[in-house]
Amino acid sequence: MKPVIGITRCSSLEDYVTSVEQAGGSARVLDVDERPDAVLAEVDGVLLTGGGDVDPVLYGEGRHPTVHDAEPGRDEFEIELARRAMDADVPLLAICRGAQVLNVSGGGTLVQDIPSAVASELPHSTQDLSAHDVHVSAGTLLERALGQAVSGAHTCRVNSRHHQSVGRLGDDLVASATAEDGVVEAIEAPAARFCVGVQWHPENFWRTGEFSPLFRAFISAAAQSFTEEGKKKSC
Repeated sequence: MKPVIGITRCSSLEDYVTSVEQAGGSARVLDVDERPDAVLAEVDGVLLTGGGDVDPVLYGEGRHPTVHDAEPGRDEFEIELARRAMDADVPLLAICRGAQVLNVSGGGTLVQDIPSAVASELPHSTQDLSAHDVHVSAGTLLERALGQAVSGAHTCRVNSRHHQSVGRLGDDLVASATAEDGVVEAIEAPAARFCVGVQWHPENFWRTGEFSPLFRAFISAAAQSFTEEGKKKSC
């Protein structure tokens, strides 16, 4: 049997599902009216997808004029799901908005609007599949997961469709990749089996495979979780 990956519902699921299935997982789409504890009893890994902005009230700030498409029900479900997944050491991959949800779930904050807060000419919000480079920190889980996608200079080229980013890091999280302008592009929980959040959209590269190693590493961790849970149930 393949490890089951719970994928949070968003407006464009196809590339997430395809990336998970190509890497050897079985996709199960999650709805916001499900109970996070019940979800985690049925899945071997969690993928937090992209989407609109997280409501700033959830990290103790007022709303910047550029904040858009906030979904209170989705925020509540995904933040609780992320917290419970981390507590249970369920493998978790968080993408774009998902990385921001992960950070907020740990008590962190967000930069609500990069153009207003960061003096930079980097294209952080563009439809270009090759937007800018990110520097991946040596020795991180992200570096190991990306494998050959990272150059000898510890950089890789990414797409970029976000106007927000990680601000103050949440508990037990570290930054594992940054852009040239200092914007945090990836976070992770070093003590976890697999807990990585990236600000770009690796799922969009399933046809060319640049970021397939990231999904394979995630599914491999979920498969290990699946095997261990199976052993527990058989005892």
